[in-house]
Amino acid sequence: MMEKSSNEFAQRFQSLEENYKIIRNTIAEAAVQSGREPKDITLLAATKTVPVEVINHGIELGIDHIGENKVQELCEKYPSYALDHCELQFIGHLQTNKVKNLIGKVGMIQSVDSVKLAGEISRLSLSHNLTTDILIEVNIGKEENKSGVLPENLNDLIQQIAVLPSLRIRGLMAIPPADADEKETRGYFTNMHQYFVDIMGKKIDNVNMEFLSMGMSSDYSQAILSGANMVRVGSALFGSRVYK
Repeated sequence: MMEKSSNEFAQRFQSLEENYKIIRNTIAEAAVQSGREPKDITLLAATKTVPVEVINHGIELGIDHIGENKVQELCEKYPSYALDHCELQFIGHLQTNKVKNLIGKVGMIQSVDSVKLAGEISRLSLSHNLTTDILIEVNIGKEENKSGVLPENLNDLIQQIAVLPSLRIRGLMAIPPADADEKETRGYFTNMHQYFVDIMGKKIDNVNMEFLSMGMSSDYSQAILSGANMVRVGSALFGSRVYK
């Protein structure tokens, strides 16, 4: 059983190494096409359902940002992550009653979409004498069953959150509708970049538009061409997810 397990990990390690090279090259090409340098784009490895052994091998290869979608999974893996040269972020939907499990563990929470959630992050960060970085999640496709602030409410939400202590707004995050075609997806990305630029121009205190996090395994190159500087790549990197 142990030998089989070792062989399985060896196969996953080899696949990860090959995928990582491809993704880095694709990011570099898209960065240059968009008038930037490869170093300007942050690759965040989306590690949902990925074993810690595989994640840590990716970190050895050079992955320096990882993101989990589920609080329970993050907490279970947390003692085993090799985080000396890697930042852990939370990228999934977050309930206020689970914020306490993330403060002090993650470098950034990407999915803040309400004053209530931001307030709890602020309260707990303050109580721990920490400052937590956040991104504001935008429901760019205005989907009823998806989290994120509606675009028309984005500016008001940012103004309300920006005054809260012990947190910093460092950019925006979005996930276009899964059923959008390539042209529609590009339109969503372009709109997000415009919101990003517009907010940056307002020069709001405690708001630094440093990260535009959009683009996943199927569309990260397109996202970079539209202005993203952080992409969240999971299955293209680690292979199809295996749910237990």
